[in-house]
Amino acid sequence: MITGALKRDIDALWTEFWQGGITNPLTVIEQITFLMFARLLDINETRDENRMRRTQKQFKRRFDEDQQKLRWSQFRHLGADEMLPLIRDEVFPHFRKSSTSGSAFAEFMKDAQLMIQKPSLLVKAVNMIDKLPLTEGDTKGDLYEYLLSKLTTAGINGQFRTPRHIIDLMVQILDPKPTDVIGDPSAGTGGFLVQAMQYLLKTYTSPEGVIEETDPDTGKVEKIYTGDLLEDHREHIRSEMFHGFDFDATMLRIAAMNLMLHGVDNPDIHFQDTLSTSFSDKYPQAASEGFDVILANPPFKGSLDFEDVHPGLLRKVKTKKTELLFLVLILRMLNQGGRSATIVPDGVLFGSSTAHVALRRQLLDENQLEAVISLPSGVFKPYAGVSTGILVFTKGGRTDDVFFYDVEADGFDPSRSAFLCNPL
Repeated sequence: MITGALKRDIDALWTEFWQGGITNPLTVIEQITFLMFARLLDINETRDENRMRRTQKQFKRRFDEDQQKLRWSQFRHLGADEMLPLIRDEVFPHFRKSSTSGSAFAEFMKDAQLMIQKPSLLVKAVNMIDKLPLTEGDTKGDLYEYLLSKLTTAGINGQFRTPRHIIDLMVQILDPKPTDVIGDPSAGTGGFLVQAMQYLLKTYTSPEGVIEETDPDTGKVEKIYTGDLLEDHREHIRSEMFHGFDFDATMLRIAAMNLMLHGVDNPDIHFQDTLSTSFSDKYPQAASEGFDVILANPPFKGSLDFEDVHPGLLRKVKTKKTELLFLVLILRMLNQGGRSATIVPDGVLFGSSTAHVALRRQLLDENQLEAVISLPSGVFKPYAGVSTGILVFTKGGRTDDVFFYDVEADGFDPSRSAFLCNPL
C-alpha cells in the first residue's frame, strides 16, 4: 500500500529531478530505476551473505572483494563530490559489464548511463531512494506504479500508456490461470503483464491469506492479497509465465523492473521488433508451442520498414498498417485455443481496404471473435484522441456470434461514476 507520506516522498523526488534539469518523464523514471536496481542488488547481496553465514553454502557474488565500494550500502554515505564520479565511472560500468543479478533487468543495464550531472541532485536522489520500502512486497509494486502514472507523454512510434482501469478490464475478461503462459508483443512498461500478476494474486488468495492494512494518513483500510494458493506454481510464475517484447530499450528496462517489483523475479523480457523478420518462429522455451494468453495495446502508427516485415505476416495481410500486422502476429503467436484481448483503432473494424477485409475475414472464418468493446474516444487522452475498441478472440474454430458493447463512459468522466456498457 502506498501511503500519503510515500506519495509525498515520490513527488519530492520527482520535483528534485525537474529542478535539476531532467524534465523528460521517461528519463526521470529510467534514472530512478537504475538507482533502485543498485539498491536492490545490495539488498540481495546482503541477504545471500546472511544465508551463507547460517548455512555455510557459498553463492555467486554480485560484488567481488575489490568491488565492495560499488555497493549501495557503501557509496550512499559519500559526499556529493565523491559520489558522482564513483557512480558514473565505476558503478554504472559495473552494471554494463556483468549480468550481476542473473535477472532479465541485468541484460538491459548494459547500455545504462548516468544522466544526473549535478552532484547535489544525485545525493538527494540516493538519500530519498534509500528511504523507499523496496523490501515490502506489495508496497514496492504500488510505489513503482505511482511512478509510472507520471508518464504523460506519448512516444514517436505511437506508444502511449494504457490506463490502468482499461488494463484491469481486459485482464478480467481473459481470466488468466496460474498455468498459463502470458505474452505481450508490444510490452511498453509491462502494464498488462503486471496486472495479470495482480489478478492472479487476488484470485488465488484464500480468505485467511488476505491481509488488511490501514493507511496511517487517511485511515483507509486496504487489502493485500498474498496469493497463498499459488504456491505450487511459484517457479512457473517467477521465470516462465510472463513474456514481453518491445523495440524500446528504455521501456524494457522499466518493464523488467516493474515486474520484478511485483514478484516476478526473472521475467522473459526481450529487445525485439516483433513484426520484423528477425523475430524467430521459435518462442522462448516456456512458450515453444505458443502463448495461452496475449494482452496487447499495439502501436497504431510509426515508421515501418516494409522490407523488414516478416513474410509470414504479409502473406496474411499485405499492408504497412501496424495495427493489422500486430493482429496477424498475435494470432500466429497464440496456441490453438489461446485467448487474446487487444486494443485496436476503429479503422480495423470499419476500414474498406483489401487488407482490412482480409483480416476481418480471417478473424471470423478461422477464429472465434467473441466480443468487440467500443471505448470512448477520450480514454487515451492526453496521449491520443483516436477512437478505439477491444477485440476479444480465441485462436481456432469459427465465429458464430459476436457480442458488441458500446462503452459510453469509463468511470473517469466527471459526470459518470462507472463503466456504462450497452450491448448493441
